[in-house]
Amino acid sequence: MKKIIIDAGHGPETSGKRSPDGALREFTFNVATAIHVKKLLTAEGFTVLFSHNNSCDVALSERISLANKLKVSAFISIHANAFGNDWNQAQGIETYTCLNPSETSTRMATFVQQALIMRTDRKNRGVKKGDLAVLRETTMPAILVECGFMTNKKEADLLKSLGYQQQCAQAIVFGILCSL
Repeated sequence: MKKIIIDAGHGPETSGKRSPDGALREFTFNVATAIHVKKLLTAEGFTVLFSHNNSCDVALSERISLANKLKVSAFISIHANAFGNDWNQAQGIETYTCLNPSETSTRMATFVQQALIMRTDRKNRGVKKGDLAVLRETTMPAILVECGFMTNKKEADLLKSLGYQQQCAQAIVFGILCSL
């Protein structure tokens, strides 16, 4: 049985991670989508653990340490993007791997990105490489997904909707199933 960590990026107390009007906190989208992902993966026979806590922020080092200690098969970090602090036209979905990704990380990022674009019909910003702690310091295949921009009014509305959260979760799970 495969174990996966789902990380609802940031935390409920992380400052600045919200839409310009304050109506959407990033963690609200992240955790709702993470819960959907867990339900779907559990139904497929996976053991799914969360690296976040719904009531307080968990340090990146703790999230990474947990994943490495448990020797999980994959680490998936779910996020909503932002560009600046005001409403703007930045939009779309992108998926990150570390700067020197494993073959499995690259495959997973590619499948998840493709599934998200097909399922949500949002702009494809592509698979990118980033020097992000949760990707750089984890010892298993790891990706970070940015599911839309909180600073784009249309995407902020989508990120708040249950239907969009479920679409993102379904696509993320499909990509994981295709790559592991």
